[in-house]
This record gives sequence, C-alpha cells and structure tokens, in this order.
Amino acid sequence: MTTSSQIELIIDDTTLRDGEQTAGVAFSLDEKIAIAEALDMAGVHEIELGIPAMGEAEREEIKAIVDLYLGMDTLVWCRMSDADLMLCDNLGVGMVDLSIPVSEQQICYKLGKSKSWVLQQIDRLVRMAIDMGLSVCIGGEDSSRADIDFLKSVIETAEMAGASRFRFADTLGVMDPFSVYDAFKTLKEGSNIDLEMHAHDDLGLATANTLAALRAGAKHVNTTVNGLGERAGNAAMEEVILAARQQYGVDCGVNLKALPMLSAIVAEASGRIIPWQKSIVGDGVFTHEAGTHVDGLLKNVQNYQVLDPADIGRSHQVVLGKHSGRHALRYTYETLGLPIDEADEPMLLEAVRRYVTMNKKTPDSYELERLHNALYNAQVA
Repeated sequence: MTTSSQIELIIDDTTLRDGEQTAGVAFSLDEKIAIAEALDMAGVHEIELGIPAMGEAEREEIKAIVDLYLGMDTLVWCRMSDADLMLCDNLGVGMVDLSIPVSEQQICYKLGKSKSWVLQQIDRLVRMAIDMGLSVCIGGEDSSRADIDFLKSVIETAEMAGASRFRFADTLGVMDPFSVYDAFKTLKEGSNIDLEMHAHDDLGLATANTLAALRAGAKHVNTTVNGLGERAGNAAMEEVILAARQQYGVDCGVNLKALPMLSAIVAEASGRIIPWQKSIVGDGVFTHEAGTHVDGLLKNVQNYQVLDPADIGRSHQVVLGKHSGRHALRYTYETLGLPIDEADEPMLLEAVRRYVTMNKKTPDSYELERLHNALYNAQVA
C-alpha cells in the first residue's frame, strides 16, 4: 500500500480546457489570461490551455498564454489524429495530451475501429509527437469502462513509443474510490509511466476518486477550479488540494490562501455562481448557526473545526437563525455593541426565529439592531 509519505501530488489544471467545456461557458482571452496568471501565482504546477483543433483563434490564445512565460508547465488536448497533432506545431507548449477511446463501447461504436487499430495509432502518433519536440500524455477516454488488460497494453505501447504519462479518464463519472484504487494499483505494476487521474463528478465522487488514485500511485491529477466541467463537472482543484492535505498530510506547494480569490475569478469569468455550501470556497462553509455547534465553537474552536479557515485566508462566522441558542444570541449582540438582559434573551431569540421563518434568510446587522430596538422600545413604552 502507498503510504502518505510516498504520495506526490502534481496538479494538472484543466479549467481552460475541460472547464470551458461546461455548457454555456466561454472565456475571453483576457479572462483566460487572468485565470492562467492566478493559477500561476497560486503555484499550480501544470495548465491545460485548450484544444488547437478548435480553430485559429484558439491557437492564437494558446500562444498568447504561452508567451506570458508563466512558471507552469503547459499542455494542450488533441484527438489521436495526424491533423490534430500537426496543429500543435509552433504553439510553444511542452506537452500534448493525445486522447483516444479505450473502452470496447467507444472503440466499436464511436470510432468504428478495433483494439489493434487503437494500439497502432498510439504507437505511431506518440513517435510523431516526440519527433516534433513534444512530451506526450496518452489520454485514455472512457478508461473506467475499459478492460483492464487492454489498458495495460495501451500503457505498454505508449511507454515503448516514448510517452511519459497515461491519463485514466473516468469520462462518465461511473467509478467509486474502491474500483479506482484497484485499477491504479494494477496499472502501476510493471510500468514506469506516470499515471494521471481525470475524474468527473456525475455521482458526486470526483474528489474521492481522485484521492483513491493518488493513494494507489497516481502522480498527476486533472482538476478544474470550482469543479467546472461537462455535465456535473470535474474534480474541484480546491477540494483535491485541501483533502490531500487533510487526509494524507500532502503539501503540494500550492498557496492555500490564493484559493478563494482564484475561485472568485473563475466564477466571474464562467458566469457560474459558487453555491453557498460549496466545500472550501462557498460563503457558508465556515458559517455556524445551530446552538450546540456555536456553543462548542465558542468554548474551544477545535470542538467543531477540522479545517482551519485561516489556512485559506478565511474565518468562522456566527449567524443567528431558527436553531440558534442563547450563547450565539449573546455573542452576536455583544459584537454589535448591543447589550441584552438575560431575562430578555428568550423574547429576542423568538423574534429572530420569526424573522428567519418569514424571510428565509439570516438577519443582517441592520435587522438585528432593529429587532433589538423593537424589544427595548416596547418595554420603555
């Protein structure tokens, strides 16, 4: 079994490629540059810049980002074809991901070809790409539904031809962490090629599946900021980084405090609002209302903290709502400089609960002051 100390995590972020494949998302060049620069400033290791076959405009944008001379390694995505590969010439990127279906389903019913044809294409195109001065990652589309013995043949062929990486794509997001772990352990045996996990979130398991691949020996992982991507999206970069740190003690070198700003930049550019309860970067992640939780948090933060919000430049927030108790009420009003008599706490708490039930939101400082004034003005009258 791979131990935590043996896990190496290299983020290969594909926000600009697979993230932009989210239905309705389209980045301008300025937005792509802003995202790329934010990824670079955060210390992300690799960036997948796009798809050269999309057209001249796409290729010019890829070159424009390459010309920024960022610290990240760069790669582009291509189908396993001569025409696609030729479009990578003179882009300035260091690596190409040559993608080809590897499941029986897609080989037969998408390509209309055979397994032997797939292996021949891999051998030929890898050698061609290397002759062009490119490093090669083989993208195994639909790896999760492929025969494991055929995947071993794909990897062997790719490695013999000179490829340095194999991307295992759970294209439809159908796997669970146990099957991912078993598959990567099997593929790792007898091969020196680097393995990369590309997880989709159709069953809500993309981050868990990515961690399982890391534990089984994967070195590279595909991620997108905020989990953008086709259908339910890809493994979210912020989740993978924090989960690997929390579960395995892995520090991949990415600046955690840069994650909230990076998330905001991508949310703005994509037009996709970050859900309030989105892990790591959602507004509500460190927000507490329930009385027992707030009481425990105020007594000792470790009672209800595993992830320290300060690590990513955030902080805990206590709000009042239907499930708040007296400790939260007193603490909140003290921070506002509004004293409460102990005997008045039940009435004020009931007023807060009525407000939340009617308005479906927590009261802000203005509303809290108004409720406070209403209570004490009524007593004076």
